[in-house]
Amino acid sequence: MSKGPEEVNRLTENTYRNVMEQFNPRLRNLINLGKNYEKAVNAMILAGKAYFDGVAKIGEIATGSPVSTELGHVLIEISSTHQKLDESFRENFKTFHKEIIHELEKKTELDIKYMTATLKRYQAEHRNKLDSLEKSQAELKKIRRKSQGGRNALKYEHKEIEYIETVTSRQSEIQRFIAEGCREALLEEKRRFCFLVDKHCSFASLTQHYHQQAGKDYDTLSKYPSKVPPAPSGRVIASPLIDMFNNPATAAQNSASSEDPSLQRSVSVATGLNMMKRQKVKTIFPHTAGTNQLGFAQGDVITLLVAEEKDGWLYGEHDTSKARGWFPSSYTRLLEENAQEAVSVPSPSPAPVRSMSTMDLSEKSCAAVPIPPPDYLECLSTRAAADKGADVPKPTSTFKALASGPETTSLSNTNGTAKHPFLSGENPFATVKLRPTVTNDRSAPIIR
Repeated sequence: MSKGPEEVNRLTENTYRNVMEQFNPRLRNLINLGKNYEKAVNAMILAGKAYFDGVAKIGEIATGSPVSTELGHVLIEISSTHQKLDESFRENFKTFHKEIIHELEKKTELDIKYMTATLKRYQAEHRNKLDSLEKSQAELKKIRRKSQGGRNALKYEHKEIEYIETVTSRQSEIQRFIAEGCREALLEEKRRFCFLVDKHCSFASLTQHYHQQAGKDYDTLSKYPSKVPPAPSGRVIASPLIDMFNNPATAAQNSASSEDPSLQRSVSVATGLNMMKRQKVKTIFPHTAGTNQLGFAQGDVITLLVAEEKDGWLYGEHDTSKARGWFPSSYTRLLEENAQEAVSVPSPSPAPVRSMSTMDLSEKSCAAVPIPPPDYLECLSTRAAADKGADVPKPTSTFKALASGPETTSLSNTNGTAKHPFLSGENPFATVKLRPTVTNDRSAPIIR
């Protein structure tokens, strides 16, 4: 959709003003927010270090225990892993400060000076071109008045034609100047947003790598505990001892077994003194295997892997078949040799099952993040192609040199900015490459 010269001129000036009055102030606010973000992260890392130092000290205490040595090593390993991840997180935020916060601080002040000078130069050149056009139009009106008198009509007629050509040429020139200025203003605005996108995509890549590494470390930690399937749901299978009063012939035999103190031992005893060694139980009734359930015959020996009873079930490993599963505690009794055995050298108990929620969170947050290509295509290439088909040659424009300076006539310096040949200010975003943008015909100001 075509727009009039005055409308396009207002768009150009508003673009520069929006950068100075909206973008740059928000950039300063972003810098302050980023510094607060850094402070919060540093405080979190310090608090985490203190916490996991405490975990490590408790782990050192555990390593001195005859029954908790392995658990102590697990606690120390957990502390070491978390502190390593925190240190990696700290390094990421050093990069965040250097590549984003520091760069924004450096560019913001330069950008205010550059955009102010650029807008003033554009307005001054636009005013000069308008004045020149108005003078030519005024001279044309005078010649037309003189040519109406009749005398020397032919002489003024030739001058009138010359001034008409001059006015037409200057009108075309100012229209091209306005269109070119608007295009350059929009590209300057785009460079600043591209800068923010590039920097934050790079930081997102670092964060993604951190979470991937965290996931691997948590994977390693999760291998410590033994994985025990859930206990069977529903009521525990009743012991055959329930029929002991219905069969007097077996009552005496079963009562003798029931008087065995080891049969009546609670699980708390198994987790007390006898925790020094994995408990073994002897089956007094056969049991058929099921889902997560261990099958055995009468008289088999089972080693307890989970000493605590859960809803009437125990978890263990069959000493002969090496099968594992849950079984009714009422079908077994504590092996007598364990009850009479003296305290011996302990075997490490299985470590507690570790929650995987942190790992799941890190994996979910490892979602791939999209990073733009390092080199953006310059949008000015389309302008060059359009210029080749133009019938009217381009006039010399000092503003054009000003606006296109970052692309063609800018002088790079050591800090990545470009100094304009006509201005004392520097464009801090001159080296930002632009993404190719596909738009419809109504998005660009076209003057016909």
